[in-house]
Amino acid sequence: MDPVIVVGAGPVGLTLSLALARHGVPTLVLDEGPGKDEQRLARTVVLREDTAALAERLSGTSFDRAGARWTGWRSLRRKQGMQALTFGEHLPAPLHIAQHELTGALRRAVAHERRVKVVVDSRIDAIEEDAGGLTAHTRGPKGTWWRGSYLVGCDGPRSTVRKLLDIRFPGRTAVERHAVAALRTELPWPGEALLHRNPPWRTSGPAGPEVVGRPLADGVWRLDWLLPPRSDLVTPDVLVARIRETLGGWCEGSTPPYELLDTGVHTVHHRLARRWRVGRAFLAGDAAHLLGALGTQGLDEGLRDADNLAWKLGLAWHDGPRPVPAALLDSYQAERRAVVAGRLRAADQALPILRGGKGAKGLRAYVPGGARGHDALLTDGHLGHGPLGAPGAYADSPLAPPPSESQVEVGTAVGAPVADVRVTAPDGSFVQLRDRLGLGHLLVVLVAPGTGVWDRKHWMSAGLMPRLASAIAALPHSAELLVAESYPEAAAHTVLLIRPDGHLVTALSGVHPTELYEAACTALGGPAPDGEPVEAGARSGGSA
Repeated sequence: MDPVIVVGAGPVGLTLSLALARHGVPTLVLDEGPGKDEQRLARTVVLREDTAALAERLSGTSFDRAGARWTGWRSLRRKQGMQALTFGEHLPAPLHIAQHELTGALRRAVAHERRVKVVVDSRIDAIEEDAGGLTAHTRGPKGTWWRGSYLVGCDGPRSTVRKLLDIRFPGRTAVERHAVAALRTELPWPGEALLHRNPPWRTSGPAGPEVVGRPLADGVWRLDWLLPPRSDLVTPDVLVARIRETLGGWCEGSTPPYELLDTGVHTVHHRLARRWRVGRAFLAGDAAHLLGALGTQGLDEGLRDADNLAWKLGLAWHDGPRPVPAALLDSYQAERRAVVAGRLRAADQALPILRGGKGAKGLRAYVPGGARGHDALLTDGHLGHGPLGAPGAYADSPLAPPPSESQVEVGTAVGAPVADVRVTAPDGSFVQLRDRLGLGHLLVVLVAPGTGVWDRKHWMSAGLMPRLASAIAALPHSAELLVAESYPEAAAHTVLLIRPDGHLVTALSGVHPTELYEAACTALGGPAPDGEPVEAGARSGGSA
């Protein structure tokens, strides 16, 4: 099989290529640039717990430097404290790093990955598809025709792939504008991110009603000032005045020493591509969607795109000339576009409430608690909670099996990302569940209290294990059996079926081979066009 062509070598394109490599799929990355990234501390990314784990897993890099993960979050309105949160085991801290640091770690991992080939200074200008794959043409010093099995456009907001596929990209322009400064200083809340609405020191000029301070590593802070609509350009003198005023306001009137490292203006657009797939070509990341108002994070969603698409392309690629079920590849758009559309819809509904404008007066009645309710909405966006920020669930996916008689509820909803519990791996070692994701197979987790104190060789032949192992061997695709002493809100002997990207397929009350098999078939897209499973396997009947 020809490699998968990934157009774009930003964080999403590099993540996708590394994820495909873990599934045993070769990729060709077409990089329009020279293969280097501009170091900008005013351009940062905030990743939720699971996407940060994905980036660390694929890059082989730990980003847990001092300051990269916040210790807390606080919100203020004028001079009043509205909310204070402390991050810990039950409230994981987001990861906040400069984007070039993330991209650099991914580039270093790609450089050591034999299944990934990167071609720099290569701008795509034509795509041709036939029954066996695609051919893409690039211009430039290394302009040539490239052959691939599939193609994914990860080439940003002005995506050439999207234009070549003739996909519309409707939405709203300049939903929000922020003046941004990265500086090194000491603030009264070391390690804590801060949202300050209507600060009492507001003056004339493009001050804006809101400022956000987010710590980075090494004593660096990123400050964002929301700019009023149709405000004037932010000149260097105005920005320095804003910095001194803000730091002085936070430090009881005395501006602390600071070192200004980088500045910029961040303009947020909201757009959503009409289609994310045309034949063998797909869109991901900013090529498929733009969001970012109210603290939401577009790159976080882009990494989820890559994680969702990688295992599906992996199955299709390894299937060779035999076609996989249409539902498998179609589900990428059905799942990811629906989640991002919901995120944009929630932001569009909240914007009039929080920012004013047409219809805002009536809408404010639906937000409980007045100012506190508004702060809670913004906190959700910044921290990845609620409709504005929580990781999407795929309950309505074409890959979601219908409820069965043996299905039970656990602390994770069907279609949502699973909890990262400690499990026993096949070799008897203890690992985190997330460490077993993205390896090309399904995961089956048995909740068995007490097994952690026994050697695996003893309990593999006891109780439910032989029957469960037999049921797993009969599944239509390879699956790894793991054992957890506990799982949130799951009873003993609960069996969890989990997709390669960590989303829960179903939870069953014990070993039910038929239901487990049928759920696995649905999660893999259903029977292939010829009526055979995606991967041959005998069906096991009966139930426990």
